[in-house]
Amino acid sequence: MKTYFISGIGADYRLFTHIRLPKGFETRYIHWIPPGSEETLPSYAGRLTAQIETGEPFVLIGFSLGGIMAVEIAKQLSPVCTIIISSIPVSSNLPPYYRRAHRLQLQKLASPKLMKVLASFKHLVTMRSRDDYRLMREVIWDGDDRFIAWAMDAVVEWQNDEIPQPLFHIHGAWDEIFPVKFTKPTHIVPRAGHNLILSRAPIINGLLQEILPAHAFTPFS
Repeated sequence: MKTYFISGIGADYRLFTHIRLPKGFETRYIHWIPPGSEETLPSYAGRLTAQIETGEPFVLIGFSLGGIMAVEIAKQLSPVCTIIISSIPVSSNLPPYYRRAHRLQLQKLASPKLMKVLASFKHLVTMRSRDDYRLMREVIWDGDDRFIAWAMDAVVEWQNDEIPQPLFHIHGAWDEIFPVKFTKPTHIVPRAGHNLILSRAPIINGLLQEILPAHAFTPFS
């Protein structure tokens, strides 16, 4: 069964380097495309659906921003199941200070290049694996600045209260981007931060081994 992965803001398929799917599941990647200047997340997600083969059952897995996109795509296409990692399924789970900062236009002070510098420094300090740090740094600096700027605005303007079913939500107990206290994951990974797709890959792989085979033969609509 084709399993489509969607990466985080300004990132790409390399974030899923350590992810291994159960037997019978085939890895596919959804790639970011240029957004319209005023485009909403649901509209953008609708255009991403062109990369999915909808004539057969499929699974969606999204990390961070990719999880939000996976939710919006799932509302339109009804995958066998949707798995979001270090993300949120509804807009009410956004930390309230994000919207307050947006109303004050504070995001204009945080350029994509500044965000890249801060993210690179954070990963240098927190990542145990030097190989993972080098990979993450490459991914960060390869990110498209225009897309990052659009996504930062689009996320805080996102409105959604619908959770497509079945949905599984894997989250780190110490997530610093989407703190766990604001959302209700189905699976919480102890002592894990936002980037657990790299730092806790064996745990993620174990959860995928549990979740995916159980839904491989769910009726497809």
